[in-house]
Amino acid sequence: MQRLPIVLGLGLGLIIGASASLAVAQPSPDITVRQDDNRTLKEYRVNGELYAIEIVPRQGASYFLIDDDGDGNFERRDTTRVEVPDWVTGGE
Repeated sequence: MQRLPIVLGLGLGLIIGASASLAVAQPSPDITVRQDDNRTLKEYRVNGELYAIEIVPRQGASYFLIDDDGDGNFERRDTTRVEVPDWVTGGE
């Protein structure tokens, strides 16, 4: 009977460890930087797919143009960080 708490504790530890390993890390994007006269453009790609463009003007705040669903339509987002959309990695 004294072994039951140990076995249950080990089993719970295995379950927690297995679920943590199922968490998918964000892929690291390839970033291409291009300099324009008045701004810097940073193109973010994963698996060759362009999903975001960061616009960094010489003056003013930077912003992103993001293609959320892979249709080629980019929408402006005033944010400092962007996640890789599911359509790029094949997730749902």
